[in-house]
Amino acid sequence: MAGGKTTKTMSAFGRKNGLGGKSSFGVARPMHAPGASPHAGAPGAAAPAGGVQFPPLPAESVPAVTGPTPPLDRNADAMARLTERMNTDHSSSGDNTQGFEASVHKIKEQVLPRLLERVDPEAAATLSKDELAEEFRPIIMEVLAELKLTLNRREQFALEKVLVDELLGFGPLEELLSDPDISDIMVNGPDQTYVEKKGKLQLAQIHFRDEEHLFQIAQRIVNQVGRRVDQTTPLADARLPDGSRVNVIVPPLSLRGTAISIRKFSAKPITLDMLSQWGALSQKMCVALKIAGACRFNIVISGGTGSGKTTMLNALSKMIDPGERVLTIEDAAELRLQQPHWLPLETRPANLEGNGAITIGDLVKNALRMRPDRIILGEIRGAECFDLLAAMNTGHDGSMCTLHANSPRECLGRMENMILMGDIKIPKEAISKQIADSVDLIVQIKRLRDGSRRVTNITEVIGMEGEVIVTQELFKFEYLDEDADGKIIGEYRSMGLRPYTLDKARGFGFDQALLEACL
Repeated sequence: MAGGKTTKTMSAFGRKNGLGGKSSFGVARPMHAPGASPHAGAPGAAAPAGGVQFPPLPAESVPAVTGPTPPLDRNADAMARLTERMNTDHSSSGDNTQGFEASVHKIKEQVLPRLLERVDPEAAATLSKDELAEEFRPIIMEVLAELKLTLNRREQFALEKVLVDELLGFGPLEELLSDPDISDIMVNGPDQTYVEKKGKLQLAQIHFRDEEHLFQIAQRIVNQVGRRVDQTTPLADARLPDGSRVNVIVPPLSLRGTAISIRKFSAKPITLDMLSQWGALSQKMCVALKIAGACRFNIVISGGTGSGKTTMLNALSKMIDPGERVLTIEDAAELRLQQPHWLPLETRPANLEGNGAITIGDLVKNALRMRPDRIILGEIRGAECFDLLAAMNTGHDGSMCTLHANSPRECLGRMENMILMGDIKIPKEAISKQIADSVDLIVQIKRLRDGSRRVTNITEVIGMEGEVIVTQELFKFEYLDEDADGKIIGEYRSMGLRPYTLDKARGFGFDQALLEACL
């Protein structure tokens, strides 16, 4: 009877009351491995492989275990790369010059002193490079005969070129400046020079004779634009004739010798369509930026160092109406606007007595008296930001500038901080409102780790909500993956929002085109 009571009080998920051993919904049965004997209650019956409850799967559907899971593989690969990097010795870079270049360089060192004895430097400075090469040819042959050196035609041309570059150009840098694939040149003293090609740094196969040789070339660069560099003024910003940006820092501040950083610009003007073809932005983003440039939106281009802010500013300038008067203001004039009525202005450093400096703020205030339609600042770093915002609000729509920031929200914060850096005694809320009323669009650019430059955000500044500047994102670049070569794969996405600048575009007849581009 005790057993009967037990049977009746069992849960319905065990046995049915009074029906003995009949199986029900959740009856647990022992599982048998293939070939094992079945349940003792069914003697002699063959159990299928896998047990009674779980029939065997078809052979082709059973996944083969071939090793670690992909996430583990990826993690192991990443850790292996870290270990390899830690154990690699990068201290020695080896000899920079090899083969043909090295032999020409050695001959140049022998020929140059004798050549200078036979040449009047003042007369040589009045000739062009081609004319100087013609004048040098017989003198070089004469010196080679004295030194009892015989050169073939190729070596003679190479020797003529390096000698002319040495006397009239920028020496070994001329070879790098003439290479269209190089975008940056970084000289770290006389024995080491790096270049950037297609977003990647690599060691250049050039070197300078000594520190004095490198210092003379640095002086030649900065003297061309009326600047100087020496121990009393060891820092200098300059530009090359083609508009490339140059920064020079000399000892005692630079411990490895004179350092020269050159940011090259393309000889051919870059347009928004070209940037779209190269994958820097999508076609819809390209259309939206064209409309923004043509409809006189006030645009701030934000990004990190070397991300392509100046290139984007030059490309946007192509959309400016040719009938507008445009003034550009920079520390070292490097913008190359593609407009007929364009006047570039440049700051001036202080003299040896520390007087006579003209800042960007001074030039912005003066530019307001020069009847400009647009004012474009190459880069804002301080209190001149307030003067630019005032210009945007006083009939100079379409003004543009660049600044360093990593996101649109950080860009707004940096503008507030730059204004607070000045002597302007106004509350932060008033500064925020001035920014919200002046700026229409923020274009965020990033240089990704694979070397590519992308427009990652196009953000509208809508207005104020309390003490906060309200923005809305029109376009965004989203990272998806990375291919085997390290190339970043991503997608440009439109947020599908109606732009608040539609009314401004309507005044120029582009409202429908802007709406279609953003949706």
